[in-house]
Amino acid sequence: MKYGFDSDKYLKIQSERIKERIAEFGDKLYMEFGGKLFDDNHASRVLPGFEPDNKLKMLDQIKDDAEIVIVISAVDIEKNKMRADLGITYDVDLLRLRDEFISRGFMVSSVVITHYNGQASADAYRSRLEWLGIKVYYHHTIEGYPNNVDLIDSDEGFGKNDYVETTRPLVIVTAPGPGSGKMAVCLSQLYQENQRGIKAGYAKFETFPIWNLPLKHPINIAYEAATADLNDVNMIDPFHLEAYGKTAVNYNRDIEIFPVLKALFEGIYGESPYKSPTDMGVNMIGYCIKDDALCCEASKNEVIRRYYEALGRLADGQRNDNEVNKIRLLMKQLGITTDYRRATVAARERKEKSGVPSSAIELQDGTLISAETSPLLGPSAALILNAIKHLAGIDHQIKLIPEYMIEPIQKTKVSFLHGKNPRLHTDEVLVALSVLSINDDNCRKALACLPLLNGCQVHSTVLLSEVDRKIFKKLGVGLTCDPVKKN
Repeated sequence: MKYGFDSDKYLKIQSERIKERIAEFGDKLYMEFGGKLFDDNHASRVLPGFEPDNKLKMLDQIKDDAEIVIVISAVDIEKNKMRADLGITYDVDLLRLRDEFISRGFMVSSVVITHYNGQASADAYRSRLEWLGIKVYYHHTIEGYPNNVDLIDSDEGFGKNDYVETTRPLVIVTAPGPGSGKMAVCLSQLYQENQRGIKAGYAKFETFPIWNLPLKHPINIAYEAATADLNDVNMIDPFHLEAYGKTAVNYNRDIEIFPVLKALFEGIYGESPYKSPTDMGVNMIGYCIKDDALCCEASKNEVIRRYYEALGRLADGQRNDNEVNKIRLLMKQLGITTDYRRATVAARERKEKSGVPSSAIELQDGTLISAETSPLLGPSAALILNAIKHLAGIDHQIKLIPEYMIEPIQKTKVSFLHGKNPRLHTDEVLVALSVLSINDDNCRKALACLPLLNGCQVHSTVLLSEVDRKIFKKLGVGLTCDPVKKN
C-alpha cells in the first residue's frame, strides 16, 4: 500500500503536544476528544498510512498519566440512538468502547449521563452500569445552555452537576457519537475543580478539519462530505486571524460557540486562556502528511464514496436529498465527477457489455479488474476471486472453487435456509477457499493475497448486501455502489 501519512512521526509529536498542553495548566487537563478514538476509518481513508487506531496508539505513550471518562446523553438513551456504521445503540456502544479501552490497558474511571431530567430509561441504564461496578454521574440540562452564561457559571448551573472524581493529570472525555455533551462535561468539571482550588485546563482534540491546511484542501472538503448530514461547514477562524494575523481552518459550530466559551472561561478563571477556537486544539496531524498528492487523491475518492453512500440512504428512504445535494456541490468545488473513480467507469462498462450487475476493482498498481453476476456467484464474490487470482499470478481460466462444490452450498441456502438468492456471497466464497486451501496450492496462494486488497477501490453497479459490504470493509477496501437494488 502506498503511504501519504507518517504514522511514526504522528505518534511522537502528537503525544508531545498533549504533554505540553498539560504542563501549561498545571494540575489537570480535561481533553475533549471529537471523532473516534479508534476505528477511525475516515482518517485512514483520506490519509493513507494512518491506522484506524493511531489515536489510541498515541495515547498509549502517555496512558499512565491518563484516564478516560465516557459521556452519553440521556436523550440518546431514551431514543435508542444508533451508530449507523456499527448498527448498535449508543448505550451498547458505550460498553463496547469501555471494554476496548480497558483491554488496551487504559483506565476508564467513570461514565457521565448528560442532559438528565429524571428520565426513567437513564435511571435504568445507570443501575445497569452500577451493577457492573461502573461509577456513574449525572449532569443536568441547564436552561438556556450555552448562551445563559450567568446561570451556567453558577451553583444553579454547573454547580448542580455531580462532581466527577478523577485522579490523573489527563482526563480524556469521549463519547459514542456527536451531541453527547462532551464539552459541557469538561466545562462543568473546570467549574467544579476551580471551586475546590484545583487548577484545571481544557483542550480539544479534533482530527478534522485540519487547521493548518487550506480551507478548500481536498482533505478538509472530505470532512465536510463526511458531516454533510450535520451540515457542518469549514470556515476561516476569524478570532485566530484577528488575534495573530494568521489563517487557520475550523468549523462553524466551534466558531459560533467560541464567544460563549470565552465568557465561561472568564467566569471560571477570571480570564480566557484562549484567543480563538483554534487555540483550544492540540491536533498535529497536518504536520505528518508526507505525500500531499496521494492524500488529495484519496480524499477525492472519499468524497465520491460519501456521495454514493448518501444516494444509497436516499434510495432506502432514510434521508432527504439535502445531504446528496451538499456533497454534489463539494464535488463541483473539487472539479470531479463520479468518473474520477476508475473502478466506477470499469464496472459500468462491464455492465453495458454483459447486461447484468457488475463490479470492478482498482488495485494498488492501477490495474483494473472487473466481474459480473453469474448463476453461481454474485458480482462481489466473483470480483474478489478474479482480483486475488491476478495478484497470485494464477491463470484466469483456472477455477479455484469447482462447480460441484458450489452447488451443494446453493442448495443449502435455498432449500434449507429458504434464501431467495442462490449465488454465493463474498464470505461464503472465502470460507470455501479456506477449506480447499488445505490441499490446494492455488487456493492457498490466492488467500494469501487478500491483505493486498487493503486500500483498493471497488465499485458495484447495484447495492450490495450487508454481508458483502462488511467483507469489503474488513478488507480495507473503499467501496461505492450505484443506488440500484437487485431484482
